[in-house]
Amino acid sequence: MSNRIAFQGELGAYSHEACRTARPNMEALPCRTFDDVINAVRSNQADLAMLPVENSTYGRVADIHRLLPESGLHIVDECFTRVRISLMARPGVTLDQVKKVRAHLVLLPQAQKFLAEHGITSESAVDSAGAAKDLAQSADSCDGVLASTIAAEIHGLNVLATGIEDFGHNTTRFLVMSREPNHMPRGDGKMMMSFIFQVRNIPAALYKAMGGFATNGVNTTKLESYMVGGSFNATQFYADIEGHPDDAAVKRAMDELDYFTDSIKILGVYPADPSRI
Repeated sequence: MSNRIAFQGELGAYSHEACRTARPNMEALPCRTFDDVINAVRSNQADLAMLPVENSTYGRVADIHRLLPESGLHIVDECFTRVRISLMARPGVTLDQVKKVRAHLVLLPQAQKFLAEHGITSESAVDSAGAAKDLAQSADSCDGVLASTIAAEIHGLNVLATGIEDFGHNTTRFLVMSREPNHMPRGDGKMMMSFIFQVRNIPAALYKAMGGFATNGVNTTKLESYMVGGSFNATQFYADIEGHPDDAAVKRAMDELDYFTDSIKILGVYPADPSRI
C-alpha cells in the first residue's frame, strides 16, 4: 500500500484541498492530467484517485464522464468542497500594491466584484495553484494570485484577503476512486449508487427504463447523456441515485432498467457526503 491519493493539478489546488478533507491521513500525489491520476492508481503509484465531476456554478467537468467508465476504477466515496477564493501575494506586498492577479480562467469571474472594487486587473493561468508556485519563485513581483489558502501555505505566500468569491454557494463535487469496489453492507446512513447504461433502440426507451425509479420511490439525483465513440446514434447515460443495491426498492428499479437497456455498468456504491443530508 502506497497510502497515496492522486489528484490533478499542483500542490495547493482545490483538488488537493479535497484530498486533505476526505483522506487527511494519506499523502497527496499531484498529477498533470486526469489520465495521469487514473494511471497512478492503476499502476499502484497511488491507492486512490480524487476526481472532480461537477461544479454547482459551471456544471460537469469536461471529459470526466468519458473517463470514469473507461478507467477501470470504482467510486468508493464522494467529497463536496466549497470553493473559497483567497488573494495572495509575496511576503511584504500589501493589498493596495497589487494591480494584477493570475488564476485559472474559471476562477477569475467568481471574484469580479472584489477585483473591480480594488482596481485589480486579471490574467488567466493554466492552474491557480501553479500560478501561486510561479509567483513564489519570481524574483520581484507585486502581482497577486487567486487560489486556495492551502496554495499560500505551501508556497510561502501571504493571504491578503479571503472569501472574496461573489457567491457563497460555489461547490465542487469530487469522487474518490479505487482499484477495488466498495462492498460495504447497507448501513443506517444515506448511500449513493452511480452507474452507466445504454437503452434499447425502442420508442420511449429512456422513459420506460427510468420509470421504475419513480414508481419505486428511488430518488435519481443526476441523469446525463453523452455520445459514445463519436456516433450520434450511440448514446450512453450516466446516473446517480440515492440508495444501496440491497434496498428492495433499488433492486426492483434496477430490474426494470435492465429490461429496457442493452448494458448496465455499476461505477460505485458509496456513502453520501454529509452535505447531501
